[in-house]
Amino acid sequence: MKIQLSQLASYRLDGNARGITAICSAHPDVLRAALRYGQRNNAIVLIEATCNQVNHYGGYTGMKPTDFAKLVTRLAGEASYPVRQIILGGDHLGPNPWRDHSAEQAMAEAESMVAAYVAAGFRKIHLDTSMGCAGEPIALDDEVTALRAARLAAVAEATARASEGAAPVYIVGTEVPPPGGADHVLSSVTPTAPDAARRTIEIHRRAFEAQQLAEAFDRVVGLVVQPGVEFGNRNVITYDRAQAADLTRVLDHEPRLVFEAHSTDYQSGQSLTELVADGFAILKVGPELTFMLREALYGLDLIASDLVAGYGERPLYTELERLMQAMPEDWASHYDGDAAERRMLRHYSLSDRIRYYWARPEARAAVDRLFRALSGQRVPAPLFRQHLPGANVWADTPLDPSAIVINHVERTIERYGRACNAS
Repeated sequence: MKIQLSQLASYRLDGNARGITAICSAHPDVLRAALRYGQRNNAIVLIEATCNQVNHYGGYTGMKPTDFAKLVTRLAGEASYPVRQIILGGDHLGPNPWRDHSAEQAMAEAESMVAAYVAAGFRKIHLDTSMGCAGEPIALDDEVTALRAARLAAVAEATARASEGAAPVYIVGTEVPPPGGADHVLSSVTPTAPDAARRTIEIHRRAFEAQQLAEAFDRVVGLVVQPGVEFGNRNVITYDRAQAADLTRVLDHEPRLVFEAHSTDYQSGQSLTELVADGFAILKVGPELTFMLREALYGLDLIASDLVAGYGERPLYTELERLMQAMPEDWASHYDGDAAERRMLRHYSLSDRIRYYWARPEARAAVDRLFRALSGQRVPAPLFRQHLPGANVWADTPLDPSAIVINHVERTIERYGRACNAS
């Protein structure tokens, strides 16, 4: 079923709650898995890029919004998936990458970034202006946040008109947990207070109206709240619908809105289903997808080490360890413990900060070598059972390593699809 963002609230009100999965990754094989799932299930695919990942300067992926859109379009063509069924979203669009600048400088950069996203065809825009800039508090109050969000919405509206494209839909608010998961062991997470959610909605409504953007506010389809779910480096806090019951009742008085839930990675199928039923209709997932990609690659690395003469002892793992040690800026401040613990977290943390290294030339070369070593090989079933049990169906047939990796990621996407009742 082709779920549209604008329909999500009405599905809930009709007692037939449905949801949509937001794929938050720039890794080509994760995107291939999402598009393959969409093609096989005739489903809308929502793919999102973040402000740090993709922006008008290139972000940490080196891609501007137009580059990201072209990548998705190319991969859709490879998958025979209709581009018209793809929704591109921009996540946390605001001044976050430039917080060390003055507020005015950072907001000017955010305006340029939002314009670049909308001009490139992104139509789901998460306005996140909650963070303080140089000389400001770390977190801003609702009034300032809403005024800045409305300022960025005005840019998005003008850009959409100039490009003669469809009008954007918006998400407002920000989540309590840090993007990408927490750094410490978690014992509990408190859902957003209902009054805080109501206040965020009302203040944003007034801010949009003050900027003559009432029609744009009618296209606000979701509010980011904390449903009480999160994951850290080592553990996951699962959804407790009783704890979130008061929050979910807020939607009873907002017939156009659903909640957007960030950090739903590693939730069970039952928890995801309950989230959708309770109004958390947009489920964002990112690190779990690249965790699954890493899991498959490391399983194949072990299989090749045991099977292929001359391949070596886990060379992919060894190369990633070398890269992370040589360039620790993407993990060092996030992982604690002694040397052995930090080594374990570098590779197996649920926050999956290893994802920042796959695009590096050395990592790509190591993956290519792995794929060459296994391509066409017939892997005995016992090796799959030992190192990658989910791939048993490929035993004793000529191997396509890339297909195994994509399938492994798609299994997580399928869990989300079932919960969203969208396939």
